[in-house]
Amino acid sequence: MGGVTLAEAVPGPITSVAPFAGREAELSQALRSLGLSFPAPNTFNESSGDLIVWTGRDQAFLIGPLLEGLPAATTDQSDGWAALSVSGPDAAAALMRLIPLDLRVAAFPPGRAARAPLNHMAAVIWRDGEGFTLLVFRSMAQTAWHEIETAMKALAARAAVGA
Repeated sequence: MGGVTLAEAVPGPITSVAPFAGREAELSQALRSLGLSFPAPNTFNESSGDLIVWTGRDQAFLIGPLLEGLPAATTDQSDGWAALSVSGPDAAAALMRLIPLDLRVAAFPPGRAARAPLNHMAAVIWRDGEGFTLLVFRSMAQTAWHEIETAMKALAARAAVGA
């Protein structure tokens, strides 16, 4: 719709990873086998289709196969989250109607991530190239889709009248 595309994304297994106290370096070493490192706040990193995104203090979501024996508390989150892809030249403008962050590329470049509200819903968002991936609670997926679609329609209507 207009300059925005909304689609379901299929990220693969999602595992919450929280390093055990004093074992952060050991966790980083284990993640290196995937070409990853534990993300700094508001970032993510990826390698060969695997991704790890910051989700809070001393917590990240590993998206991809879980490594056995990580020196961290791990919890399978796969069934609890739904993923949406929002892309196109007006993706940031549409999402900024719902998420209280400056999502323009200068302020939120590729590699940036955040845990932020999508209207009244909790969300994890990251910029991947020209677009964004969002994780929302699976129980709120249809509502998130509707909210984003409504923002897309409003943006398209505004463009149509030249405002």
